[in-house]
Amino acid sequence: MQILTNTDRHITGSDALSTQAAAAVEATLGRFREQITRVEVHLSDENAGKGGTDDIQCVMEARLEGRQPTAVSHRASTVADALDGAAGKLERAIESVVGRLRDA
Repeated sequence: MQILTNTDRHITGSDALSTQAAAAVEATLGRFREQITRVEVHLSDENAGKGGTDDIQCVMEARLEGRQPTAVSHRASTVADALDGAAGKLERAIESVVGRLRDA
């Protein structure tokens, strides 16, 4: 499973941020490792650093083998909370897709 991290110009991309994003993805989606080929993480600061609540947005898109990409988004006041929230939503979305495939 390949994990790519992208940021807008208001969030500084770094190795530490990529490691943090990869850890959040691995912790929640690791059990789907065989079905997922790639996860893209997009972080943006909606208020351009002006502050405010829930201004960090994380969009995660997972590409499952032989399926259309599944994407979710989550807003929070910190990058860590945005990552965790999006990872949880993506986990539930993938569980749904995998469950439907299993039941078919």
